[in-house]
Amino acid sequence: MARIPLSRLRPCASSSRAALSLRIPKQTRSISTSWLNKTADGEQRWAERAERIKNGEERHVWDILEERGYIKDVAGTPERVREIIRQRRVGAYVGVDPTADSMHIGHLLPFMPLFWLWFHGHPAITLLGGATARIGDPTGRLTDRENLSNSTISKNVTKLHYQLTRLWYNVHALRDKYGYKEDWAAKHHLLNNSLWIQGLSVYDFVKRLARHVRIGPMLGRDTVKRKLNEGDGMSLGEFMYPLFQGWDFWHLHSKYNVQMQIGGSDQYGNITAGIDAVRTIRESEEAPAAKLPDSWQYDPFGFTVPLLVDSSGAKFGKSAGNAIWLDEFKTSPFELYGYFMRRPDEEVERLLKMFTFMPLEKINEIMVEHRQDPSQRVAQHYLAFDVLSLVHGSQKALQEAQQHNFRFGGKLPNIIKDPALESGIVTPNNAPRIDIQLPQSVINLSPAKLLYAIGLASSASEGQRLVKAQGAYVAAQPGKAAGLVPGNLAWTPMKLWFPEETAKFLIDGKLLIFRKGKHNVRIVELISDEEWAASGKFYPGQPYTGTIRRLKEQLRKEAEAAGEIISEKEMNRRLAQQAAEQPLTVANNPDIELPNKVEVRQRRQVEKASKRKP
Repeated sequence: MARIPLSRLRPCASSSRAALSLRIPKQTRSISTSWLNKTADGEQRWAERAERIKNGEERHVWDILEERGYIKDVAGTPERVREIIRQRRVGAYVGVDPTADSMHIGHLLPFMPLFWLWFHGHPAITLLGGATARIGDPTGRLTDRENLSNSTISKNVTKLHYQLTRLWYNVHALRDKYGYKEDWAAKHHLLNNSLWIQGLSVYDFVKRLARHVRIGPMLGRDTVKRKLNEGDGMSLGEFMYPLFQGWDFWHLHSKYNVQMQIGGSDQYGNITAGIDAVRTIRESEEAPAAKLPDSWQYDPFGFTVPLLVDSSGAKFGKSAGNAIWLDEFKTSPFELYGYFMRRPDEEVERLLKMFTFMPLEKINEIMVEHRQDPSQRVAQHYLAFDVLSLVHGSQKALQEAQQHNFRFGGKLPNIIKDPALESGIVTPNNAPRIDIQLPQSVINLSPAKLLYAIGLASSASEGQRLVKAQGAYVAAQPGKAAGLVPGNLAWTPMKLWFPEETAKFLIDGKLLIFRKGKHNVRIVELISDEEWAASGKFYPGQPYTGTIRRLKEQLRKEAEAAGEIISEKEMNRRLAQQAAEQPLTVANNPDIELPNKVEVRQRRQVEKASKRKP
């Protein structure tokens, strides 16, 4: 076959376009048939459920929330809200600003009705206010909130992200424990409003929302009046805080079908402002194809739960100084168990309804048993055990129940004496630690030795293997300290870089955040080398802190205190004598690390010397 020279080819423009269209196929999105079938099945199940509720064959979830005492104030018409929930699988959300590095039990209360709604088939969203925390909610305050630094925000957001993740993990276990069925259509998400607030332009914010809001009603809010008349005044950011929270409601409404917001009773004003914002932004949509339905079935609404107060009637919180924290390093599980064990008898039934997922029939049985002998505090044990199962997992709840029973007596419930094999254990290593401090000089360690120093590797060699496999991560991108957004966390795999390159990941010059696996996180604060030396602490692998060196230093100090001068030979003899009485093993000295080969050889020499005849 004759070949045509390439120089004689003269493709026309149309043929070139045709060839280009053949080479680059048109990209189209498709939806799988299985997903469509699952969605249709979910809608069918909901329609059948709505009919059963209407006929009285199944309980309405709103009735369950009311009888357990969750509903205080409703932003909307209760009868209409009840009908919306029956007809539509509406989503609900609870938000929390990371103004502290842990939630407390006051935060737990609004989450309980959210979990109940999720049990009954409603999508649920827990929202972290990574963006709104920088503004500061003025509700209930007469003074401005402290301005949080990048490092503080990053630390708090990371801590709360993993705290909420663990909370959802334990909720799954409790759902199975109490026999609630899994519903594929009932999704739950953990989001951070930085994902959309940081990209929100002033122009869009003003055009869609701010230009439609009147100043008069906002000035009439109790929070604004008290802050202006009794407090230190109000900044523009604080004044606009409800609008930003309203934008959150709008984003979740348009993207996740959320129509319900839940909060503490002090959040009623912010919830109503959010409802108004959703309606305003929905009506200001200019593109007809993008408009959302605005009939009453699609109206946003919300409700508040009663505030949890202490014995003096003060609200629990960081500012009040009476917080019972959910972080085990701030309030130990033993203390948390003890807090609920100390609840008076007249409160325990109400708390069982609000802080547990027990059926009311079971709670009634518990109270009958409790009233027969209140000194045994059976109801308090049930309450404390279920709260700890939610916050720390059932294995930790079992340990603390047995510890409390051993120290203070009482009668443990049968479920605690004979626990299920599936305990849903959550170990302390799964929780981000914030109490780790290291000297500034560790920034000059290699990545492998740094992982050893912070406890993510059991030795420098294991740290080396971890780095080579890229199994460890450091938070944020170099030079982007604000890049920590849980839900879309920025993590950089650690590699065999030069020690000085670690400094690129410092947040505010003092904070480093590391991760191994999914949940093993270390939040490290760097302090000056002088402050570290004065503390008397040492970290794994720290130079000149090995076993033999430390034992020799101890012997030298004891000799000086006795006015004795000890020679090197005498020191080795005493070390050999100590080793003979108690061999130097890692089992006997779990806190002792051996950082180099020289000290390993010295240790072996001492152990051999102890075996020789004197």
